[in-house]
Amino acid sequence: MSGEEFKMILEIINTLAIVIASIVAICGISAWRKEFQGKRNIELAEDVLALFYEAIDAIRAIRSPLGYLEEGATRKPQDGETPQQKQARDQAYVVRERYEKRQEVFNKLRSKRYQFKARFGTEKAKPFDDLNNIVIEIQVSADRLADIWSLDRRSDETEKRRLEYESVIWSRPENDNIAGRLDNVISDIERICRPIIKGSSN
Repeated sequence: MSGEEFKMILEIINTLAIVIASIVAICGISAWRKEFQGKRNIELAEDVLALFYEAIDAIRAIRSPLGYLEEGATRKPQDGETPQQKQARDQAYVVRERYEKRQEVFNKLRSKRYQFKARFGTEKAKPFDDLNNIVIEIQVSADRLADIWSLDRRSDETEKRRLEYESVIWSRPENDNIAGRLDNVISDIERICRPIIKGSSN
């Protein structure tokens, strides 16, 4: 073998070594990237699931029919309120007061919603919307009850609406539509998050 041929073989070997090293490096980076992305997905799913559990517990506390005498006292009275109107509106304000004490968990959940939606898709963010709709419904029902409770007289239609709104803001042992919807929300978010946490989701 001549010196030129030997030199050529060495150059080929060196080139192959560089190509192989590049391929190994690219594969290593790709594997690291997938592992890193997988860890981020798991962390996000764990955080979101924990926040949902906290939010559900917060809503159950907000809807508790048990109350304290001082609850509702932070509401600022309106000009010209009668004692009956003040009592009724303070009672309805209990719901909003309880919500405000627990608002941080709902704020955290809303901030995670966009990240979750971007990472896993719009359709998997539905439990966020379902939970938010329940919170809004509870708050709106409390506001409407403030007016209904302060009335001197109520029509049959007003009584019907009173019972409807009260079933939203207060939990009941039976036929509690809000409790059933909360159970559905938890089931939905668990069905989405648990496979991600276990590493069996893309």
